[in-house]
Amino acid sequence: MLVYLALDPQQSLASVPAYARRAERLGFDGLHVPETIHDSLAVALLALEHTTRLTVRTAVTLAFVRSPTAVAYAAWDLSVLSGGRFELGLGSQIKQNIRDRFAMEWTEPVERMRDYVGALQALFEAFRTGGSLNFEGAHYRLTRMQPYFNPGPSDALPPPIWLGAVNAGMSELAGEVAHGVVTHSTNSEPEHLRDVVRPALQRGAIASGRSAPAVVIASPAVATGVDDAAVAVEREHHRRMLAFLYSTPAYAPALIKRGLTDLPERLRELVRAQQWDRLPAVVTDAVVDEFVVCARYDELPQLLAARFGPVADGVVLPPLRNDAGDAAIQACVAALAAH
Repeated sequence: MLVYLALDPQQSLASVPAYARRAERLGFDGLHVPETIHDSLAVALLALEHTTRLTVRTAVTLAFVRSPTAVAYAAWDLSVLSGGRFELGLGSQIKQNIRDRFAMEWTEPVERMRDYVGALQALFEAFRTGGSLNFEGAHYRLTRMQPYFNPGPSDALPPPIWLGAVNAGMSELAGEVAHGVVTHSTNSEPEHLRDVVRPALQRGAIASGRSAPAVVIASPAVATGVDDAAVAVEREHHRRMLAFLYSTPAYAPALIKRGLTDLPERLRELVRAQQWDRLPAVVTDAVVDEFVVCARYDELPQLLAARFGPVADGVVLPPLRNDAGDAAIQACVAALAAH
């Protein structure tokens, strides 16, 4: 099983190099870089610059708020700089954030993402060959790439493209056009991966004539630490995170499926009232137990392997909060990798 480490979205840019080196030293296969308050591509540059083995994947870069050409330049540079260790994860983001946080237009995400990936592939091919650019889709039209602006020709390989997916539509697209899919913590339960994500990936692979479906990296909610006290602290962190995430309508189906039909609206009422501090109190212990894997590092490999081994190719462990417990973390990573 592949084992990746998440980077805390609140992590300062100055601390990223040391954090990435620590992830590499502890044996992680790669680092997942989120995009919340920092530019994911800038953070990825720092992580790649200060490591030699680690795969660095954005999880995920927001696609629709950026020009495909701007993303292609950055992703190509990161791949060349790192000798192929950079992987580009893309996400659509929700309508409210696209419109109200970024002041961009919203359109149906699956077909737009198909167009976006096609544009990136055309750009990467132009960079590889040093040749012309000609892509015309429903959302993006790229027909101009003068030699002065083309970084090619090059024998470098384009960075693999991954998609962040919650539901069947984007998962099926990932099966068609992407190297893999990175799940969201609200939709990483094994049943969802088995019954929704895996079949959708298979349908996408068949539709595009690929020989195998895309790789699945599960991003479950995990509260862990070196001892029970540390686990309890992380559990409360996840209570707050669950409250925030499940106030988003796109993630509500996971709650409804478990019979928690009134919880999404209760959370949204607090959000509409801007009462963010009251959100965690609505998420009961029973809800946390349902959605969060709570275990010490020494207990975690067996639990995660049993839950995700049959349905995922890899898992993402939560951010490291301090410098304590490296021996336990390293043993946990090695044990997971052995499954």
